[in-house]
Amino acid sequence: MYEFIFSAFGDEIASNLDEQIEVLQRHGIEYLEFRSANGKSVADYTENEAKQVLKKLKDSGIKVSAIGSPIGKVDVNCDFEKYLELFKHIVELAHILETRYIRIFSFYVPEGEEEKYTDVVIERLSKFTEIAKKENLVLLHENEKEIYGSSAERCFKILSTINSPNLRATFDPANFVQCKVEVYPHAFELLKDYIEYVHVKDAKFSDGSVTVAGDGDGRIKDVIAALKRRGFCGFLSIEPHLNNNLPGGGPENFTKAFRAIKKIIDEEGEV
Repeated sequence: MYEFIFSAFGDEIASNLDEQIEVLQRHGIEYLEFRSANGKSVADYTENEAKQVLKKLKDSGIKVSAIGSPIGKVDVNCDFEKYLELFKHIVELAHILETRYIRIFSFYVPEGEEEKYTDVVIERLSKFTEIAKKENLVLLHENEKEIYGSSAERCFKILSTINSPNLRATFDPANFVQCKVEVYPHAFELLKDYIEYVHVKDAKFSDGSVTVAGDGDGRIKDVIAALKRRGFCGFLSIEPHLNNNLPGGGPENFTKAFRAIKKIIDEEGEV
């Protein structure tokens, strides 16, 4: 039996946290992937500010599914020991916001030189994972363009080499499409044993433009059907990316994105 739990990037609704909450409540979504609010990235929140966010969310019946952190979205040649301090701060924020999940990336690397940096990337993500294990947290590596983990093969290399229950995959179909990677069956079949969290957005191979689920080349209907067959129990986090000229994309675009994935789940891929 499967269970899909909806979450969402609130900053794709609006910058203001109160408006994020209002729209989530309107759609009956009880979880927020906290990336930014009130014009401020989660990484820049103090512990006291995070406590205030938690109180507001709890008063509204909203819980945090994951910290949408920017960790790993920096040049691979950064001062890693200094960067590790930022990671440790985000670990503390995860505890305060009462979530076990932290979204991470695998560093920007020079184009065409990805394999050269394999050992460095795995060493650094291993250090993050060791800390996560001690803190009883789960890191969710997201596939993303221009980072080491832009291909399904390199995502698999990370996950299979570190091979830890404290490092799992966030599966993002649109990001794979934008990297010219076949989402299904290729990427899904390669990573299926590591997928613990899914970002819901779609995109077109032709120009990389983002669409609602089902309107692009991300094979989301097939992904949903496959997740059902595998008995997936976890979060589907809605990340519309439909109009970045509006603050957060706007409530209307969020509604379109939510309705699209709901329709796929309700009508497609039954098992």
